[in-house]
Amino acid sequence: MKYGIYYAYWERQWGGEYLPYVERVAGLGFDILEISCASLLEMSERQIDDLRHAKDNHGITLTGGYGPKASENIASDNPAVVDNALRFWNKTFKILERLDISMVGGGLYSYWPVDYSNTIDKEADLVRSIHGVKKMAAMAADYGITLGMEVLNRFEGYLLNTAAEGVEFIKAVDSPNVKLMLDTFHMNIEEDSLGDAIRTAGKYLGHFHTGECNRRVPGKGRIPWQEIGCALRDIGYNDAVVMEPFVLMGGQVGSDIKVWRDLSEGASSEQLDMNAKEALEFTKHVFEGGF
Repeated sequence: MKYGIYYAYWERQWGGEYLPYVERVAGLGFDILEISCASLLEMSERQIDDLRHAKDNHGITLTGGYGPKASENIASDNPAVVDNALRFWNKTFKILERLDISMVGGGLYSYWPVDYSNTIDKEADLVRSIHGVKKMAAMAADYGITLGMEVLNRFEGYLLNTAAEGVEFIKAVDSPNVKLMLDTFHMNIEEDSLGDAIRTAGKYLGHFHTGECNRRVPGKGRIPWQEIGCALRDIGYNDAVVMEPFVLMGGQVGSDIKVWRDLSEGASSEQLDMNAKEALEFTKHVFEGGF
């Protein structure tokens, strides 16, 4: 397995400058830096080239994450919204290819966070979502990109809440570059057994996020990491494991993730780094068979 971290652990706004984080995560021992698609279309040619060169120089692999806006909802009943989503991805895939990003994950099959003041029609939205993701997958395949369909908890999404629902969705889309994405934070809310959920995902699992039930780094909560590690080994999972902690209040990140208290406990930038490094060492130890 290769281990990574999401850049927003250190940020309060989505998007931004990713270049400094390449050297930072490499120095902490990570293999992967996950970035957001939120600001890729705003990057200059020079910024894209610099980021690609930096990740090559530091031996870092980039992966992408995104929560589509409501105006980019591939499951919308408004054809104009679906067309807008496809235009967004057509432009974004080109940049992802230039950055050698072959995996982008998130609630790509809908939008995030869901507005529950709207009427929810899960059955009809699923049909439209499957149809739309098939189109997205065909576009992504031209750029060598795999799409990770992230299973979300009920408070952030309604189409895919469990690994079992995710597997059925992947089977319905039936595209080789569409995989399931699981996240321990969401699984902790929805799944009866985290280990069984991973085994249910099995060969369909293509991307894995880690984080505690309290949104802190792995090892600072009560997620059953040994159970998770055993299940990942059982299914022979050998792809990316990316931690996605959110501990800082404020900004759009804090608002969207609902961080209403300082989960970092006043940590300095250096302490945040140390916590991430210790969490990486802990995760490797448990996932690779140590107890």
